[in-house]
Amino acid sequence: MADEGNIITDLGGNTDGANNDPKPNGADNQPAIGLISQYIKDLSVENPNAPKSYQWQGQPNIDVQFNINATPVDGEVHEVTLKITVSAKGDQGTIYIVDLDYCGLIGMRNVAPEQGHMFLYSEAPRILFPFARRIIGDAVRDAGFPPMLLDPIDFQGIYIQQLQQRQAEGKDPAADFGTTPTGEA
Repeated sequence: MADEGNIITDLGGNTDGANNDPKPNGADNQPAIGLISQYIKDLSVENPNAPKSYQWQGQPNIDVQFNINATPVDGEVHEVTLKITVSAKGDQGTIYIVDLDYCGLIGMRNVAPEQGHMFLYSEAPRILFPFARRIIGDAVRDAGFPPMLLDPIDFQGIYIQQLQQRQAEGKDPAADFGTTPTGEA
């Protein structure tokens, strides 16, 4: 203890000569999940009918498709890829196509396989989506088209729906955790 006026602070010092080295905690067995990094793996912007497409009138039909994939990188790290394809088509043809593979490295330790799968295919895409959405919006704008903002996607709802569908088909929803959710937004 150190006495500094009215303030007494325990400095963790040894006053009796005994060994006060920290005790080892043993093996880390607490579940832990974290986002290590995120990055663009692939980005493609196609404007196949330029410059004619800039003069086309009418509201284009926007189609949004997505796919989620999780690949083990090493024992505790997975790469989650959120692949989003946005295509705009008018009566005259394709206006633009934006294809994005946006990835995140997810570290997981001491997590049950079912919980890990749910995190990789529902929670990780939810974390990555706002960044992917901004990248797609910027790419469309930078290609010379009116800005677009993708609507939010309920990744957890889609994940649960696909598990229920597998169960209705007589498949064990806990088996084959390699299935990847896909869908339209």
